[in-house]
Amino acid sequence: MGLLTKILKWKSHENLRTRDSASDTQDALSDFDTEEIDRAIALSIAEEDDKGKQVVVSEEEDDYQLEQDEQLAKALQESLNVESPPPSPPHGYRSLFPFHYPSIERKCPGCNSHVGHGISCMGSVWHPECFRCHACDNPISENEISVSDDRPYHKSCFMELYHPKCDVCKNFISVNGAGLIEYRQHPFWPQKYCPSHEHDGTPRCCSCERMEPTDAGYLNLEDGRKLCLECLDSSIMDTHECQPLYIEIQEFYDGLNMKIEQQIPLLLVERQALNEAMEEEKKGHHHIAETRGICLSEEQIISMVSRRPRIGGYRIIDMFTERLRVVRKCEVTAILVLYGLPRLLTGSILAHEMMHAWLRLNGYPSLSSNVEEGICQVLAHMWLDPEIASSSSSSSSSSSESSSSTSAPSSSKKGKRSQFERKLGEFFKRQIETSTSPVYGDGFREGNEAVLKFGLKRTLDHIRLTGCFP
Repeated sequence: MGLLTKILKWKSHENLRTRDSASDTQDALSDFDTEEIDRAIALSIAEEDDKGKQVVVSEEEDDYQLEQDEQLAKALQESLNVESPPPSPPHGYRSLFPFHYPSIERKCPGCNSHVGHGISCMGSVWHPECFRCHACDNPISENEISVSDDRPYHKSCFMELYHPKCDVCKNFISVNGAGLIEYRQHPFWPQKYCPSHEHDGTPRCCSCERMEPTDAGYLNLEDGRKLCLECLDSSIMDTHECQPLYIEIQEFYDGLNMKIEQQIPLLLVERQALNEAMEEEKKGHHHIAETRGICLSEEQIISMVSRRPRIGGYRIIDMFTERLRVVRKCEVTAILVLYGLPRLLTGSILAHEMMHAWLRLNGYPSLSSNVEEGICQVLAHMWLDPEIASSSSSSSSSSSESSSSTSAPSSSKKGKRSQFERKLGEFFKRQIETSTSPVYGDGFREGNEAVLKFGLKRTLDHIRLTGCFP
């Protein structure tokens, strides 16, 4: 049509121009116009046919079209405003993250109502205010949590409930290099503690062997020992205070038909005096490797504890001692026992040392260490048995008394027994039974087996004749 338009314009121009010419040329022009019009129409039709058969697009038009498509796609995405759901956490990992499911119906396990925006954890979606610690019932906002029995906890709350604490330093027991909680525990008492306390100088009670906690002070004795307050409650602190117990032990021997006729002095002493007496003693026998008692057979000057020490705070303020010469009137000159120990431990030591005295006073020959120490341990064990039984019975009967009477310290020295003292007696008995010493431990077990099988009298007769257990 473009060519046809030009031709028509030109023809119009021409028509105007021919009107100004001579009239004789009008017929010729009329014929020419007819031919030219027919030719222009034919060319226009051919051009239209070519355009219908072929479409040509330039590179500039192609880039423009791509840009328009990208903008349209972006606009459609923003109009939808839909976020992809987050990936599932790896197995066993407890992590919190917020997300939104606009087109999925989700229910919060806390309130059982619909949740859109929430916290994903433990395979569910929670409202933030519904996701709470099972221990303190406060919402959990930390990124990491602890889970036990499908219940969420703050990490701090979980540690307070399940992570063991040291009974000595009161801190959480640390994890070792393998990621395990490692601690030590007393074989008898329920005391857990960090392994480091075995080597950092943490003191132990000289009686029950428990470690001193940081929140409970032990009594500092003058000779360097420490005594816990529970053991202090029934402790015997001076020679005069120990005499009633000494009489009880003598009566115990009388009941076994093993009466000791001689009057043997009993002295309570400090550790230094006991060690000095051991050095002077040439034929004496002492109780255990950590010396707590000794039966003397030589004349010596002994520094004994004559009066109960004065205690202030957690230490001894004044010690009252007196030097005494023990003279040889028989094979035994004195029995020395460490001061400051509980009644049951003092009594078992005294029963042990009195057996040494009985053997010497009754003409028994020089015995091997495991036989003599073993039979002495048997007598100490025999004395503890009824004492523990009486502690148990007196404890049960005292439970029916009024609270005013039980509020005062229950001291065994006054005829009453506390629950702790009964437990303490069981501990001393177990110490004898489980000792690993080849002299005291093996000797006791061999002697105890003989006494149980043959009786005490026949066992002692056999020892007198052969120097060994039957």
